[in-house]
Order: sequence, then C-alpha cells, then structure tokens
Amino acid sequence: MDENFEHLFHRRHRLHQANREVWERSRAAYSGGSDYIRTALIRHVSEIELEFAERLHRAYYFNYPRKLARLITQFVLSVEPQRDGAEPELVEDFSRSGLRANEVMRQFSTLLNVYGGAALTVEMPFFEGEVDCERRRRERIRPAVKAYSPLEIPDWSFGTDGELDWILFEEPDIVDHGPFAPSTTVLRRRLLTRTESMVFEREQGTGVIRLVGRSAHNLGTVPAVYLVEPDGFGLKSRHYFEDVVRISDAILNNESEAQMNVVKQMFGLLVISDSFARGARTSTAAPGGEPEKFSHVLARSAALWESPEERGISRYISPSGADTASIRAENDALKRELFDVVGMALVTPSHDAQTAESKAWDYHQVKQFLSCRADMLEQAELKCWQLMARYDAAIPVPEIAYNREFAVADLKSSIESLVELKRFSGGAAYRREVARTALFLLEKVRKIDPVRRKAVLKEIESWQLRNSEEER
Repeated sequence: MDENFEHLFHRRHRLHQANREVWERSRAAYSGGSDYIRTALIRHVSEIELEFAERLHRAYYFNYPRKLARLITQFVLSVEPQRDGAEPELVEDFSRSGLRANEVMRQFSTLLNVYGGAALTVEMPFFEGEVDCERRRRERIRPAVKAYSPLEIPDWSFGTDGELDWILFEEPDIVDHGPFAPSTTVLRRRLLTRTESMVFEREQGTGVIRLVGRSAHNLGTVPAVYLVEPDGFGLKSRHYFEDVVRISDAILNNESEAQMNVVKQMFGLLVISDSFARGARTSTAAPGGEPEKFSHVLARSAALWESPEERGISRYISPSGADTASIRAENDALKRELFDVVGMALVTPSHDAQTAESKAWDYHQVKQFLSCRADMLEQAELKCWQLMARYDAAIPVPEIAYNREFAVADLKSSIESLVELKRFSGGAAYRREVARTALFLLEKVRKIDPVRRKAVLKEIESWQLRNSEEER
C-alpha cells in the first residue's frame, strides 16, 4: 500500500464529492435553530434590508426534517428487536460509552434517513499483556460499536469479493494540554484495513502530519459496516431527504410570509394633515437643540386636531396583503406532500370515508417502507455481532430479529383467535408455534426480561418434546 500521508488527507470518494454540500444542508436542516433560519430564509428582490432583518428576527422553524427522520426510526424500533443468545452486558453497553444496542442502532437508522448512507465500526480498545477474565471485566476490554455519518467518511473501497477493502474516517478534535497551556485543534484521519488500524493527525496551522497510532487486528476483514439506501445511492440516484429539506424550506418561507402579512395588517399607517405635521416639527425640539423625531411626538399626542377644511384627513389605513388563509392552505398541502415523499402518508387529505381496499394499500405502502429499513438494520447489527466474535471467540453471535409488524394490534381479537387456533389438532411443531405466538402477545401486554424470555422459550421446547414422547 502506498503510504503517502499527505495524499491521505486529500482523498475524497466520488460519492462524497458529489453529495457533500447536500449532506451538510441536510445536517443543518436536522439541527435547526436560528443558524438554519438564517441559511434557509430567502430575501425577495424588492425587499429592503430593514424589512428582511425584521422578518429574519421574527421567523420560526417547524423542524419537519428531524420529525420525519426520527419518526421512521421510532416506527421501526417501536418493538425492541429480539437478540436471542446475546451477552446482556454488551446489549446494555454496546458502545463502551453507555449507549445500549437499541440506542446505537437508533443513531444508525436516523443517519440512514438523513443522509442515505451510514457506517458502523467495531473496534477493540488498545491494551498490552495477557488478558484474563478479571482484567477483561475490570478494564472493560471488549469490542465497541459506533455509528458514523457519511460526512465523517471521506473515502472507502470495496474489494472484488464485495466486502470493504479499506475505509477512511475523519474526526476533528481538540487536544487538551492541561490548565496552563492552550489547547490545539487537530484533524484526525483513521484508516481501517483488513489487517490493521492506523490513526493520523494533522495540526492546524503547521499542517504537520504524524502517524500517532498503528495496531494490527488480523481479522481478515475491515471492522466496519458501510450501507447506503439500495433504491437511492444503490441505483446511482440522489437521496430523497434532499427533497424533504427543500419542501421544508418552502414551508419555512411561506410561514414567514404569512407571519409578516399578519403583522403588516395589524399595525396600520396613520394619515395626518400637512398643517399638523408642519406645526409638530417646528414646535418641538430636544434639549440638545436637535429636532425630536416626529414619531416620538405622535406617540405622546393624546389627540390630533384639524381645521374644518382638513376634516376627515386623519385616519388609519391598513396595507393590503395576500390572503393569509391561502398561504396556510398551501403549507398544509406541502406538509401532506412532505410525508408522502418518504412513504409515510398515513392520513388522506379527503374527509370522505376510505374504502377497505384503499386503507389496505396505504398500510401496505407504509409497511413495505418500514420493513425494508428493518431489514437493513437487522443485517447491519448481525454483522457487528459477527465482528465482535472475531475479536473475542467467547462472545456469542445472537439470533437477531427485528419487528416487521407495524399495525396497531387488537390484542383482544388476537387472543381470541389464538384460543381458537389452539383447539385445532396438530403436531408438536404446530403447538410449538402457537405457544410462541402466545409469548409474543404476552410481550405486547408486559415487557419480559431477555433472561426470563429465554427460560420461557426453553420451557416451551421441553414441554412440546414431552407431549410428543407421550403421544408416541
């Protein structure tokens, strides 16, 4: 491998080059706040600077990109995945930083929603010497999983076998040198290959690049999982979240226009006679000799007076504006299209009752979308457990099963149906499946501890086995 350290800090994958600006905009839209409002709010050609400054100061942001990205994840992980045979300690601290397996996979899912691609790494902490069970427990020497956005992955390469050949991560960091010395900013790039891991640093200002860490893992595979949306980047296409952000920006600008339209119509303009204006300007002056602002004079005036010839001139007028209701209706339509873009159109805009066939198609659309995401998460997590087992043969690879039923279950009807099914005669395999289904419904009512669930499944297997032997 050509170890050109300088070139290592300039590498950019063509997918990263083509989508970097879009990803940064998506990240900003997900983050929201005043910084994003300043980025997304559009100034009209005819709008003066003071008016735009006021509109910018008043603007607010409904963060629909974050809502959608999290909503998909919440649906997919609404039921905790089954990890039969998993080590409980690893499930409870999947990242070695306190994040549970569900939380790491939640991060990974949200990154996939926002960027259309994401990565998981599985790495061991550095250690020296022999490791026994006591030291492993005391120093927590075990693999850790971490999620990364594609903005943190400038380059990667797949081998002829379809697996990662190497992958490069970028991590800006601030190095603390103690309370009596200033901290320094460094840019780290971490290279993972099939045999080793290397960490490089480039100091800001000097540009000096150093190899600060190098360790062999000899796994025979890159300890990372990189996935992209199969029907997005997998088809050489853009990610749909770019369109989500653009629709959200349109809602932001429409909402800002509607707000300013209301403000302009609330605060009318005062029309006064020319003689009153001339008299007010000449009769008032500030203590320093400077003429007082005319608006201040009007603010302190209890009443206006006018001559018989000027009667009817003084009045308030309200500037005309667009119909606010039409702007709100446009925003409502955009919100419906926004949810439909990502396949989450759960409610139809019509007030007419839906047919059973229409409801079935809507449910099928949403279920298919969420099931595809569950497939990706299931495969990614299983790959992480397999990598953990390569680091430490004592770690078992569990059976991973993500939920793929996203309808609101009618427990009463389900239990009644299950009781009816139990009356049918069948073999041991049939009765075993009925008992497993009963356990699944029981978890809908009350969450069962993984250890107890494993014990119940073991009882079901042994119970069915005893019944089969008795029948024979």
